[in-house]
Amino acid sequence: MLGENFIGINADVTKQVDLERIFKETEAKFGKIDIVVANAGGAVSGVTFGSVADIGEEVYDKTMDLNLKSVYFTVHHALPHMNDGASIILIGSNAAHRAYPSFTLYGAAKAAVIHFAKGFSNDLLARKIRANVITPGTTDTPVFDKFVPADQLAAVKKYWADVMPIGRIGQPSDIGKAAVFLASEDAAFMLGAELLVDGGLTYLAK
Repeated sequence: MLGENFIGINADVTKQVDLERIFKETEAKFGKIDIVVANAGGAVSGVTFGSVADIGEEVYDKTMDLNLKSVYFTVHHALPHMNDGASIILIGSNAAHRAYPSFTLYGAAKAAVIHFAKGFSNDLLARKIRANVITPGTTDTPVFDKFVPADQLAAVKKYWADVMPIGRIGQPSDIGKAAVFLASEDAAFMLGAELLVDGGLTYLAK
C-alpha cells in the first residue's frame, strides 16, 4: 500500500497544460517540492525506431517531444513549485554514448538530456538547485514488451545480459537506488554530473 502520502496524476508529459497541472496539484497536496525526477521517455506508442533514411518529420517530432522537450518543460513547470536547494534528477541512456542501429534520434535526445543536467545546474545556481543525470544501460522494464514478441522475450533479454559486462541486465531498483542517492544530501556537492548506472555497458562492453 502506498498510503495517504501518495497521489497519482494521470497526465501526458508532452502536453504543457498537463505538466502545469501536475505541479499545481502536487504543491496543493504536499507543499513545495524538494525532488523532481524526469523519468518519462523511451518509445512512443505506435512509433518505430529507424535510420535517418527512414524516419520522417512526424516520427522525429514525436520522439523528441517525449524524450527531450518533455524533460525541458517538466523542469520549467516544476521550478515555480520547488524549494531552493532542491534536487532535479534526469534520466539519460547509454544510447547517448554508443551509436546503436536505428536509435539515432533517441540517442541524440538523450545526449541533449545529459547536457541539460549541466545547463540547468548553471542556470539555477542562485537558487542552489542542482541537476544531475543517471545514465542507465539495458534495464528490465515493460519497454521490452513493446518491441519484442512474447516468444522471443527471454532470448532477447539473455542476449543483452550476455552483452553486459556485469552479466545481467539492470533492474529498476538499480536506477532507483542511484536516484535516492542523488536526491539526498550525500550528493550535495554534485552539480551537472552524469552517473553511469549501466553494468559497464557504455565503456566496457565490446
